[in-house]
Amino acid sequence: MSIMHLSFYSAFALSCLGLAFHRTHLVSALLCLESMMLSLYVALSIWPVENCTTSSTLIPLLMLAFSACEAGTGLAALVASSRTHGSDHLHNLNLLQC
Repeated sequence: MSIMHLSFYSAFALSCLGLAFHRTHLVSALLCLESMMLSLYVALSIWPVENCTTSSTLIPLLMLAFSACEAGTGLAALVASSRTHGSDHLHNLNLLQC
């Protein structure tokens, strides 16, 4: 395994661990999700170069567009939860209370 593959795998694994263990604020969960998407974007961008193919060069751009949509939706949820509940703590958000 090359050092580049190791860095992609470690970046994705660290962001998954951050999402699993630091779930107190919605902002930290969103940042972990964005770092996961960034590591996937970089890995998908390098993959056609390593394999000398041009057939999958559009996939990273589509994933980047979906990542931007996910970020916009997450920030809208952050603003809505901070307006209704007063903070962005995830333990305050309970779907049963509505």
